[in-house]
Amino acid sequence: MERTEHGRGAAPSDAPAVARSTAGEPARPPPTDSGPPPGGGSRRIPLTVGAGVVLVLALGGLMIWRAESRTNKIALSSAPTPVTVVKAGDTPYREVRSYIGTVRPWVEASVGPQFISAYVLTVLVRPGAVVKAGQVLATLDCRNESSASEAISSEARAIEARQKAIADEAARTQKLLSGGFVSENSVEMKLAKSAAEEASLAAQRASLAQSTLRVSDCVLRAPFDGEVGNRFADPGAFVRPGMPIVTVVDRSTVRMVGDAPESDFAVVSAGTPVRVRLLSSATEMKAAVTRRAPAADPGTRTVHFEIDVSDPKRTIPVNTTMEVRVDVGTPVPASSIPIYAATVANAKATMFTVKGDVASSLTVVPIGEIEGRLYFHPADLAPGTEVVTEGRALLSNGAKVAAHEAPAPVHGSHAEIIPDGGEAHP
Repeated sequence: MERTEHGRGAAPSDAPAVARSTAGEPARPPPTDSGPPPGGGSRRIPLTVGAGVVLVLALGGLMIWRAESRTNKIALSSAPTPVTVVKAGDTPYREVRSYIGTVRPWVEASVGPQFISAYVLTVLVRPGAVVKAGQVLATLDCRNESSASEAISSEARAIEARQKAIADEAARTQKLLSGGFVSENSVEMKLAKSAAEEASLAAQRASLAQSTLRVSDCVLRAPFDGEVGNRFADPGAFVRPGMPIVTVVDRSTVRMVGDAPESDFAVVSAGTPVRVRLLSSATEMKAAVTRRAPAADPGTRTVHFEIDVSDPKRTIPVNTTMEVRVDVGTPVPASSIPIYAATVANAKATMFTVKGDVASSLTVVPIGEIEGRLYFHPADLAPGTEVVTEGRALLSNGAKVAAHEAPAPVHGSHAEIIPDGGEAHP
């Protein structure tokens, strides 16, 4: 009989293992057969890496395919160049002469002191004020001139009183001469003294008139009906003779003045119809040359001409810039294109024309340019020819193009002023 101790000895090999524990330690459960086999985690890592590589390769291939699909396989030289074209217009050409001038008032006056220097006391008007002839515009501080005038006036009255007394005494003395009571010498002395006093009185009266002018210069009045154009001084300013305080202009009739080269002497003769464009208001009007100088300016060799326009409503600003256009000669058939559709050098214009889908270079001599358009003989550029306006820098002679016509330009409306003072209309 075999003897064993409790907790010691080996159990039979066919008996299930029994967990044993030492004092104070929990018993461990026996292993089971439901867990993964040894080495299973190491087999999942290569599979994950392989799947990631395949995914990266697939994404890379997809990106390469997309990039190649967007690449243009056709050479740019063989593709038509997109351009914008405009058709040459069938517009008669007439030579036009243009002159720059100034719109002047009918009359203009600078109002200021003429004889005295003084401080400005009041200025009663501002620019834009409508004034009447004789209306007071400004006053000066003339207390000194007024006092001097009063002194001269008093002295003149005293001289006049003395002269009258001496003249009466001379008359009485002359009556005594016939009775022999006085000598002829005494009478002549009295008469000479009376004449001297009379001359002194005349001189004093002249001084008084001059002083009166100086005093009247202290009150500045409008010389004619009009409007105040500018104001140059305020109360407290010191002014001298010749310094303007305000200006007065009469715009009931305006004078449009300009100068033409001496070669255009006949072009601006009196009565020639003209078109006038006012830059200040972007308006146009028709008028005629009113007068022309008979001689050219010696310094500039230009001929002065003027155009009078009645403007009773005073709508035209003065001292502004205007442009005068005069038609010369007779109209001739021509074709025209915008000036930006061609390159002008050495009096020749180079452009690209389009026929079908082919662009051809063309160099011709223009017959003139008016208001941003070039004019050509119809034999050089037929009306209706398509001319490239945008994309010329990319073209060469014979290049293929894909042309589309430019939209028609929208011209801004302009007002026309009626010379007789009627309402402007677009």
